[in-house]
Formats: sequence, structure tokens, C-alpha cells
Amino acid sequence: MMKIRCVVERITYQNPENGYTVLKTRVKGYEDLVTVVGNLLEVNVGSVLLMEGNWKVDTKYGRQFCAVSFEETLPATVYGMEKYLGSGLIKGVGPKFAKRIVQKFGTDTFAVIEDNIALLIEVPGIGNKRIQMIAASWERQKEVKNIMLFLQEHGVSTAFAAKIYRQYGNESINRVKENPYKLADDIWGIGFKTADTIAEKLGFSKESFVRLRSGIMYTLSELADEGHVYATKDQLIQEAARLLEAEDSFVVMTLDQMIKDKDVIREIKEAPVKKEQEGQREEAIYLPPFYFAEIGTAGKLLKLMAQPAKDRLWVQLSKARAESGNENLSVDVSGIERHLHMEYDEIQANAIRQAAFSKVMVLTGGPGTGKTTTTQGIIAAFRMYGLKILLAAPTGRAAKRMTEATGLEAKTIHRLLECKPPEGYQKNEENPLEGDVLIVDECSMIDILLMNSLLKAVPANMRLVLIGDIDQLPSVGAGNVLRDIIDAGRFPVVRLKRIFRQAKESRIILNAHRMNEGRMPDISNGKNTDFFFLEREQPEDAVLEIVSLVKNKLPAYYGTPSSSIQVLTPMQRGVVGATNLNLVLQEALNLESDGLRRSGFVFKRNDKVMQIKNNYEKEVFNGDIGFVESVDMQERTLTVNFDNRSITYEASELDELLHAYATTIHKAQGSEYPIVVMPVLMTHFCMLQRNLLYTGITRAKKILVIVGTKKALAYGVRNVTVTKRNTMLRERLEGKLLLFTGWGNKA
Repeated sequence: MMKIRCVVERITYQNPENGYTVLKTRVKGYEDLVTVVGNLLEVNVGSVLLMEGNWKVDTKYGRQFCAVSFEETLPATVYGMEKYLGSGLIKGVGPKFAKRIVQKFGTDTFAVIEDNIALLIEVPGIGNKRIQMIAASWERQKEVKNIMLFLQEHGVSTAFAAKIYRQYGNESINRVKENPYKLADDIWGIGFKTADTIAEKLGFSKESFVRLRSGIMYTLSELADEGHVYATKDQLIQEAARLLEAEDSFVVMTLDQMIKDKDVIREIKEAPVKKEQEGQREEAIYLPPFYFAEIGTAGKLLKLMAQPAKDRLWVQLSKARAESGNENLSVDVSGIERHLHMEYDEIQANAIRQAAFSKVMVLTGGPGTGKTTTTQGIIAAFRMYGLKILLAAPTGRAAKRMTEATGLEAKTIHRLLECKPPEGYQKNEENPLEGDVLIVDECSMIDILLMNSLLKAVPANMRLVLIGDIDQLPSVGAGNVLRDIIDAGRFPVVRLKRIFRQAKESRIILNAHRMNEGRMPDISNGKNTDFFFLEREQPEDAVLEIVSLVKNKLPAYYGTPSSSIQVLTPMQRGVVGATNLNLVLQEALNLESDGLRRSGFVFKRNDKVMQIKNNYEKEVFNGDIGFVESVDMQERTLTVNFDNRSITYEASELDELLHAYATTIHKAQGSEYPIVVMPVLMTHFCMLQRNLLYTGITRAKKILVIVGTKKALAYGVRNVTVTKRNTMLRERLEGKLLLFTGWGNKA
């Protein structure tokens, strides 16, 4: 193998899925730019790289250097110094000032910045304020560089260096050496495998307790990401042993110790088994937050049901029922109809009457069944008696729709609970919500952790109305809360089934219900329909059609900008997956040249992006969609507009964002879009399920276009196989649980 030292001139291509990168570099002794290929994610323009690899001649692209490994070094030449300083790595120095600084100090540039930075005042345009900025950024970058070099020595990408530094500061290297597995616990984006790679290089044994413990914790976290509140013991041992490449006995011994140390919680329940297996028990292993969330959610819901409300409506109805002996006496729905100029069917009227005398109630139904108008009636009933009503939803978009439908302010659950990092939610048991009624929409999206946090803030005398469509996908986070609450049978549930006349005019709604019943949707197309099906057999042809629809056809026909058209796809990967669709749609729709690069993606002005983790400090949450309104190449920051709120991201924070020209259907829960384009092909067969297609279709407000094959659509409609989530909320609500509980001991 050979070594070359080069300066990165430009990044020609990067594949974000596998890291394959094509660079144009300047190498001493070579007149022309040298092409370098290899796994080179997180390399910046201006970086000086010492690469090890081999030369090869590609039949199409000519001579290339194939890099096997690389390390980043500080440049030694005037040219390299200028490139490095102008790359944006050092705040306060862009290409313009980089050129001036290097012209002034030549090869002494770095020595001046390091030892006598005050001399920069001699450079035209640089004042004391900028010098201070450069000095701070230089010191920080030095520390990050040290971390990068340390990680590279241990065979790890430099992608997470800035995050590690932000978390641990100058103690970064010591903390990593002490326990590299803490990285997986403390830093978002760093998983067990990355930490394990570092640990191996540092000499940690494969059978060490700290490694086995970290692997078990990681396995539980991964299962939680798949929707499981707990893991069965057998499931956990199997998955952890596979991850750790360890014998089951080592995993079992480690798990037993973790139960003793209270790192995890074991609960034993009678397994729901056949007669011949009677007496068998199932061991459930919880991460503590999920255990206490499940216990807390069940306990609080039952407590709410057990205590009466104290509001005017409750008192008057209680008195009237007692005096009349009529336990079904409730509010006058006909009066509400006159007040709202609406007409309710019997099920809707029953929902309003039920809400008037319920502490906890669930309202569920599909699109077009009147959930919104019924909610308006429930609110009207409460307002007639002067009750203070709070409205909430899991996402900003869902809260906005709720506000528009009711005329009352609806907040996201996070805003309602006054989330303030790092302290957490300000509304809780000690500081509860103030009001008589809490109405929460899109409850199918709420996971067990968020539901527990919400219920903590609900005082015992407050009413709770939960609204949602249980035929949609369950929450992205762990649990199946709404369904468990309904299935427990402890709370009044009103199911709306009738599709109203206005909704019957929408083929989107009719087809959603047809699919829910296991029938093929009507794909006959037609001039006046809102539901279109375009047959495309090959994924590549589907991609071309999707680009044409979003860029030209749909905007021209409906007068809707491309930014209002949302592509929803079943999967992240593949030709018609969200990753590739975003790349081709960005290329087609955004002609901006400058942008910040992260993990193979380039973020440019006007890009449509999505936040993919809850960031309580910035007050942006998983699933929020915004548009990049500016990119500062000098400061290495970009600003995203989320519903008229401008949020700034540093380059190291860009892994919190994904392009959102296309998103997965899972990520679109709780949102509605004027026009939706949805690929449905057999390449997605492992994800084609009825509830997924139903969720995707019902995201379209005005127009839906499916691009794909009838075979794939039929497969999805027929496939009702849904992976069962490990949750015991229903059993806790039913009162069937509590044989053994707690930290591995008898209750």
C-alpha cells in the first residue's frame, strides 16, 4: 500500500448509506487534481489528509487513488493553510479572510494564530471582536482535532468528535478511555457498535462486565425503538447474545447482576398460554423509565376514573340524575345542534352525552366519520357550563389543525407541559395543569413515556377526553397506548363508523375505509377524482414519474407549489426509499450551489428538512418539518424556519435533520398535506401492511397519487400482520397483573 498527502478541493459525490465518497484533491507533484475514492464520510473541503491505499485505473473515470484508511492533519503549505482556514471550520474566518491572513503571514500563519493571535489586527478588516471569535474557535477546534486523532487511532470515524467534545469538554479523551460504552448512553447518534469498536482498540475484554452490560442496555433500547415497552427474558438474552457474540450464560449472569444493581427491572406474570402450558410464567425485563411510565400511566388513569369531577356540569348532572332516578340523563344535544348549526347522528350525540358525564373517555374513528364535528359538540357542551378547556396534540401540525377546527388555542403536549431543558417538564404532580377538561387529539401517536408525563400533570378532578384513529400506525415510540386503553374495557369508548355525505364525495376517504375492510381501493382514476393510481413496474421508472409529478405536473395542474407536495414512502432505503428520493428531488427542485455537508448529505438554502429527534432546548421535535432559510458557510451554521420560528444549527448538529422532500409514512403520522405522492412497489414488500398504507393515504387532504403496481397495493391491503408490541398497560388497567413486581423481588 502507498501513502499520499492531499488537500481536499471539492467533494464530487457521497453515498450517505454506505459512505462511498469521490474527492478531487491537490497532491504535491501532480499538476492536475487527483481523484480519491473510498469510505470518507465527514471529510471537509480544505482538509489535509494523509491517506493509505492503492492506485487503480477505472475504465470509465481513469486513474484514481483508492483510500483504505486516512487521518486528518494540519496543513503545512501556504495553499493548504488557506484552504483549511477558508473551509469554515474556524468561526470568523471565511475564504476572504483566509486569503488575507495567509497573504500576510505565509507559512507562519498557524504559529501566529497559536502563539500571537493579536497580530491578526494587522490584517485588513479584522477587528478585536473577530480575533476573539477566531481564538475561541481555534482552541475548540484543537480539542476536537485531538479527539478526532484519538478516535482515528482506534479505527473510528471523526463524525462524532464535536458531539463528544460538547458533552465532555476537555475531559473527552479521559472519559472515553475510562469507559467508552458511556458514549452510547450519553451521546445521541453513537450506538453500542461504535462504542464497542473503541473499547476493543482500548483493550476491553469481550467478556468484561461493562461491555456485556452496555450490550444488554443497548438491546433494550433498540427493542424500545421498535415499539416494545419491555423485552421478554428469552427475547433479550437471544438478541443481546447475538449482538455481543457472547455465550448465553455470560448474558444471563450479567443480566442477573443488573437486576440486583437495579439497572433494569424484572416483572414476572402468568403467561397467556394454552391449557397444556398452564402455570408457565413470562419474565419481562424493563428499562426503569419504561416500567415506571407504564405503572404511572395505568395508575393515573384508574385514579382519574375513581374520583369525580367537581365542575359545574358534573355537579348539576349528578344532582339531576339523583333526583330523577335516570342514570342516563345528560346534556341537551338538540340545543348544541342549534347553537352550532349542525346535525348529529345518534352515535355522535351519544358521544357528546357520554363526554358530559365521563372522567375519562375515548373517541375513535376513521377519516370522514365526524371526529372533528363531534369534538366541536363536546367542547360546546363543556363551554355552556363555563368549564375551562385545555386542548393538546402530539405534534405542532396536529395542534394547529385542532386550533383551526375548534377556534380555541391548542398546544403541543410539550408546550402544554412547559418543557424546559435540562430541568424537564414544569407541569407535573407538584405543579399540575389548571382547568376542568383536557382534550387530546391524535392519541394513537402518543407513546408510553409521553402519556405518563402528560398524566402526571393532570389533577385528580380534571376530565380527560382522548381522540384518535386506532387503525393508523401505532406510535413511533414504545407502547400501543390508545389501543391498550380501549382494549382494557375500563373506560367509555365511542366508535364513529358512519362516513358522512360530504366525505363520501372524496375517493381518498372512501378508499381508506375500503382498504381498512380488506377491499381493494377504486383506482379507476378520472378527471374529477382526488385519488389517482399510476402503474409503474420498475422502481427507476417510479422515481422518474415521482420527480415529474412533484416538479412539473401537479404544480401546473393544481396551482400548488412543489413545497406543498409531500412524497411518502414505506421505507427509508432502496431506489424508491426516502433517502434516494430525497437526493433526486433535491437535485431536481433546489438549484442552490452552496451548502453544509454532513454524513453524505448537503443542506442548502430552500431545502425542505425534518427534525428527527426531540430537541427540548431548541423546542423542535421529532417529525417537525421546516425549510432552510439561510446557510452561513463562514460560521458553518444553517437556519431552519419551522412554522415561522427560526432555529439555528451548527454543522455538528446536522445529524438531527433529514431532507424531507420525501419521508417515511411512519414519520408523517399526525400530519396532513394538500397533495401526497406515494410509491407502492413490491420492493417494499416487507413493509407493505394495511395500517401503513391506510396511514399514508389518510395524510392526503386534497389529492393522493399512488405510483406503483396493483400487485403491491393488493399485497398491502391483504397483509394485516402487525408485529405485536410488548406492553402490559392493558393488563395493568384490567387489574390482572401484580404477581411479582419491582426490582426482581416479590411485591
